Amino acid sequence: MDDLYIGVIAFASLLVLIFLRIPVAAAMLLTGAAGYTAILGWDALMYHFNSGPFYRFSSYDLAVIPMFLLMAQFATVANLNKTLFSACNSWFGSVRGGLAMASITSCAFFGAISGSSLATTLTMSKVALPEMKRHGYSNQLSAGTLAAGGTLGILIPPSIALVIYALLTEQNISKLFIAAAVPGVIATIGYLLAVQAYVRLFPSVGPQTHKASGVERLSALLRVTPVLAIFLGLLGGIYGGVFTVTEGAAIGAFATYLLAQIKRQINKQAMMKIFKETAITTGLVFFIILGADLFNSVIVLSNIPNAFAETITAMNLSATAVIVILLLIYLALGCFLDSMSMLLLTIPIFFPVVMSLNFNMPPEHTAIWFGVLAVVAIEIGLITPPVGMNIFVLKSQAEHINLVECYKGVTPFIIADMLRLALLVAWPGIVLVFL
Repeated sequence: MDDLYIGVIAFASLLVLIFLRIPVAAAMLLTGAAGYTAILGWDALMYHFNSGPFYRFSSYDLAVIPMFLLMAQFATVANLNKTLFSACNSWFGSVRGGLAMASITSCAFFGAISGSSLATTLTMSKVALPEMKRHGYSNQLSAGTLAAGGTLGILIPPSIALVIYALLTEQNISKLFIAAAVPGVIATIGYLLAVQAYVRLFPSVGPQTHKASGVERLSALLRVTPVLAIFLGLLGGIYGGVFTVTEGAAIGAFATYLLAQIKRQINKQAMMKIFKETAITTGLVFFIILGADLFNSVIVLSNIPNAFAETITAMNLSATAVIVILLLIYLALGCFLDSMSMLLLTIPIFFPVVMSLNFNMPPEHTAIWFGVLAVVAIEIGLITPPVGMNIFVLKSQAEHINLVECYKGVTPFIIADMLRLALLVAWPGIVLVFL
């Protein structure tokens, strides 16, 4: 059988296994092993397992993942979600829809610490949902705000998704973080505007709450000063070249640990739980990377990237049109797959195609621009039906909200996301302004 057909069958089999709810890592390992054996033989597969995993996991850059996960665990134990929400609410609570705007802003800050959309949605929902319910916010606005706000964790640096993209494409992680900063700010502003548009059309969905005094606002700002110091110090150190991303992740984890100690939230039992949760999550991520490494080898060996590139070239489309097609594929996949699956499945195929096109910019800038676009598109997939992983995470915290209300609630935010994605495609300089 032709190698290309083997690759296509492996890819189709992987999608079937994922749709059957087989864990992504196991599905990639099974189809990758079968495809690798079919192309090169059993001995080659054994040789790959003998050296491949060691080569992949001995990478110094991979250490950034457990460090960011550890930082997120310390932030959760230190109740930074409550501190951030309380501070943001003191500034936005007096306007209509203020609690929703406070949720968006606190999600942006917490996402910058956790680096994970699912973790941001889960953590912030525990604080914000009861408050919005108590003040008479509609289920739709509450669900849409927190599901969409959680997606900021995948884009605003530090982002685990950007780290994975950098490892897959051999790009500079620091430059990817720099490039994602402005789109992350635009995303936050877009969501705030979406909330305001929503409450102006339907005033009853987001009533006004307590108007904080100037003293209360200043006090709230002082309470979040340590969080802002960690965030700005981490990004400033990375962007300024004071330390690498991996070193910055370790510094951030230690600083968050000290903050939790100051708040007296750390004891022996809490530390054991933190390390256990970090180890489990790291193991899951690394298991997915192991499976993806093998499966991506099959994709390369079967020549699927070249065949896909030749097909796109034969269509005589402009470079921008190709990017639009790839992003539409991401949006379609987002209706069925989770973010990690999309990233690991598509980048080995899409990246060579993008790099073969002429966008009138240096190749490194093209790679970074596409990386940010891909993560933004994946971010939208986290809140699109029928899957929308963030929606299901939110639903686990809010049994009183049904899925239909969740899907209606995220609609204004999806519109804001689509406008932002179009903006980034039309003006790449927004992504590359600080490079």
